[in-house]
Amino acid sequence: MPELTKENLVNAVLALALLAAPLIAVALEESFYVTLASRVAILALAGVGLNLALGTGGMVSFGHAAFFGLGGYVAGIAGLHAFEGSAFLAWPLEIGGSESLLVIWGVALAVTALVALAIGAISLRTSGVYFIMITLAFAQMIYYFAISLPTYGGEDGLSLYLRSQLPAVDTDDPLSFFLVCYVLLLGAIFLVHRLVDSRFGAALQCARMNPQRLATLGIAPFPVKLTAFTLSAMITGLAGTLFAELNGFVSPAMLSWHLSGEIIIFVILGGVGRLFGPVAGAALFILLESFIGGLTDRWQLVLGLILLSVVLFARGGVVGLLAGKARHD
Repeated sequence: MPELTKENLVNAVLALALLAAPLIAVALEESFYVTLASRVAILALAGVGLNLALGTGGMVSFGHAAFFGLGGYVAGIAGLHAFEGSAFLAWPLEIGGSESLLVIWGVALAVTALVALAIGAISLRTSGVYFIMITLAFAQMIYYFAISLPTYGGEDGLSLYLRSQLPAVDTDDPLSFFLVCYVLLLGAIFLVHRLVDSRFGAALQCARMNPQRLATLGIAPFPVKLTAFTLSAMITGLAGTLFAELNGFVSPAMLSWHLSGEIIIFVILGGVGRLFGPVAGAALFILLESFIGGLTDRWQLVLGLILLSVVLFARGGVVGLLAGKARHD
């Protein structure tokens, strides 16, 4: 029990530190750091999605950038048609663009859920390295599909000329937009926490450790893992919409395998299966990129050394190291 309390304390410190950073930046009139904090929150949200599949379900997906990019393209395409006043689909129903974040989020969640169901239904029939390669292959297929769409920028990407809006929230204000990202991050963490502590979470962990035993209890592992994979993709897709809004730009780079690798790095750095692991991992990654990257182009060497040290000496990641315990499962 004391160990659990200590990890909860670490989680609380991480949550408060992420909230305090942009508030201090606003007081010091350093708007750049507000944007940096928003980026941390968004990428941490993507990591929370992957952590559900990887940390709880044992599904090492190398294709989560596909869902991140799909969320971004939903935001980009909706913004383009809203700006032009044109229709995305004219038959059988006319569907135009939208400046409403609520609409964009709803469409992004639906699109990523459908795509994840299709990818998961095929990929989850394999395991190990085959699962990794199949998820990577699907992500690359979607990546090359995005490149082949000249209407939406092709290889050059697509600019968002309008910032989507929320009722009673000025999303053009950097601090307000950060708070939107922050609330969604905490909401996703709470959702994952409730799922992991539920009977569904117990079944998912059993499906990871001993699927045969789960099957003998009358619960098929495949639907459990497919549900978790789909929920994981939806959370990551939601992060993609926010990332596109933050940058005012979406491109096939959001779908690339490099981004899938970065999201996995967030999870490993922070601690696989740790509730706030993606927050710690994303913050550490962004800080290294921003500050050490400003000093040398070889900042990734430092990142690699830290990642190697975590894998060899701190299997619980940054959160596990601070909490003074490691996972044994």
